[in-house]
Amino acid sequence: MNNITLAPVQTDQPSHLMPVFGRQPISFVRGQGAHLYTADGTEYLDALTGIAVCGLGHSHPAITAAIAEQAATLIHTSNLFEVPWQTAAAQKLAEVAGMEEVFFSNSGAESNEGAIKIARKFGHMQGVASPKIIVADHSFHGRTMATLSATGNKKVQEGFGPLVEGFIRVPFGDIEAIEEAAIHHPDIVAILVEPIQGEGGVNTAPQGFSYLEEIRRICNQHNWLMMLDEVQTGNGRTGKYFAYQHTNIIPDVLTTAKGLGNGFPIGAVMTQGRGVGVLTAGNHGSTYSGTALGSRVVYTVIDTIQKENLVENAANMGAYLVEQFTEQLAEQNVTVRGFGLMVGIELPKACGELVNIARDEHHLIINVTAGSVIRLLPTLNINKKQADILIERIVKMVKNFLA
Repeated sequence: MNNITLAPVQTDQPSHLMPVFGRQPISFVRGQGAHLYTADGTEYLDALTGIAVCGLGHSHPAITAAIAEQAATLIHTSNLFEVPWQTAAAQKLAEVAGMEEVFFSNSGAESNEGAIKIARKFGHMQGVASPKIIVADHSFHGRTMATLSATGNKKVQEGFGPLVEGFIRVPFGDIEAIEEAAIHHPDIVAILVEPIQGEGGVNTAPQGFSYLEEIRRICNQHNWLMMLDEVQTGNGRTGKYFAYQHTNIIPDVLTTAKGLGNGFPIGAVMTQGRGVGVLTAGNHGSTYSGTALGSRVVYTVIDTIQKENLVENAANMGAYLVEQFTEQLAEQNVTVRGFGLMVGIELPKACGELVNIARDEHHLIINVTAGSVIRLLPTLNINKKQADILIERIVKMVKNFLA
């Protein structure tokens, strides 16, 4: 703690950063487990974890050791050569995901971009000249041109037209709308959805995960690719390694990122079934795809989640949070939803100001999405003591806000 080197920033100088982020008036210099610390040592309980990224908590010793050792050994050689750690990480990820092929990207958006390319190539292989992909309202798939075009959020798309064509939008959870689209659009080749919409407000389909089973049935019927965006829901977040594993189905294409690297920027697009073999040599690539360093981090993250039984802990602690919030806020007219440690508390009015109140008055880091939903994404290894502190602070804050 005494050897922390702070960035040499002079706060009285103008910033040269593009003003694309609405930053909060605080910065952290250290993290440990479920907590973040400012330069003066003030402790904050982190219930956001970098937006579902640091699932193992901050400065996890296994990840720290893997990064330090690999950085001192070999960081990058390019994919002109075999990368042993990449091969090992792909095997590890394919096993927990139930998939066959893996391509490592650098982010969730890039992973979804890869999925979109797979769908289009798949369509052309079927003789479809202008392949279309069904996506859902209120979805979020990224900020590259193709992924923001797929995203069901006008605010994300504003100012970036013309958008990428080839997406057909339907209401989230509406199977009839998908079947109707199939009748009117014979050039549909895939469906891309999130099992739970994170940015959209921690939305689950009205019929729960049976929604995914119905999508699987329709995709089988029409020879479409079933593509799941598990950038946020993957890597143990919902109490299963991947959210689709709450069902008995398996997608053709699966994307993930965020918790895959516990803070190290890396993602993946995976295939099985109809998705296997669509992309071949020269169809896709990335300079930084699966570096030795990134791949070792992925391997270590998965290994740590398995050894520490964090998927089970996420399921148990998540159920406890939902139970307690539902019980203790029963008179506040809120809706509590989510799976595992992906929890949303929807308030009866806009509550964006709670982000500042939580931080300044309760030393708690949270997020508000979709205007009125408190989104909680705590560490997968959160213990009951920490969960009780989180519950106490949230309940007190919400009751005061709605009083």
